[in-house]
Amino acid sequence: MQLLWMLFACAMFAVTGAFVKVAAGLGASLPEMVMFRGGFAILLVLTWAVFTKRTIRPSNWAVHFWRNLSGITSMWLGTYALTKLALPTAISLNYTAPLFIAGWMLIRGGVERDPLRILAVIIGFVGVIAIFRPSVEHEQWLASLLGLGAGALSAVALLQLRQLGRLGEPEWRTVLLFSLGVFLSGLVGVLVGGWQTYELLPLLALFGIGLAGLFGQLAVTRAFGLGSALLNAALQYTTIIFAALISLGFWGERPALLAWVGMALVIAAGLLSIWRTHVAERTV
Repeated sequence: MQLLWMLFACAMFAVTGAFVKVAAGLGASLPEMVMFRGGFAILLVLTWAVFTKRTIRPSNWAVHFWRNLSGITSMWLGTYALTKLALPTAISLNYTAPLFIAGWMLIRGGVERDPLRILAVIIGFVGVIAIFRPSVEHEQWLASLLGLGAGALSAVALLQLRQLGRLGEPEWRTVLLFSLGVFLSGLVGVLVGGWQTYELLPLLALFGIGLAGLFGQLAVTRAFGLGSALLNAALQYTTIIFAALISLGFWGERPALLAWVGMALVIAAGLLSIWRTHVAERTV
């Protein structure tokens, strides 16, 4: 059952990315997409917290602040990359977070500097270059670099999530505060730039972003609650495969062979990094 929940979550995250591309193509603005991405989760989690009489006040504001700052910035950058790049390319760049974590551990040194982590970083770096060369046009380099920046900031957010877990912060509160931050950041953008979406189709695409993102968040939370974090971390890379299938089916986008090789290398490097980190934590 854990496998099915995680696969469903990955499919929903790929669908979320597809709705972002559709909404952008129909004229929706970036702040509108970000705002809808966080809004549905707030309604659901906040309603559940009120009815079950949960305390919304966090135990550590500072860690939540840094987690939200990095995570929200990552979402803005990743969403922008989705509007400009092929769906599997953008998602592949967003899933480089484990490689940045491995790179940070190598820079920090000590017992974390081992051959497997070095190999993972090298493989991932080669994979990113392979994705860039055949699939990124000259005018898309900025979006590609911002997508890679989203992966780097996502790594920072993941490290903060680990710290929140060690502090005993419940997952639902972390999701609620993050979703609230995402929604408010999008709302500020809308207030500055104005609301641009009035027609039915782009509004439906915006609702699709919120609903698919919510379903994905609920499913991934359920999957992590059922069992192995290592299995879930490995399965998350199926999002790239789902994205490639959606991109092929709806837009007829066929990544070049070298781009497929690059995606495979990013997945392999991420899996190697995740497995090595898991083994290191078990031996501590």
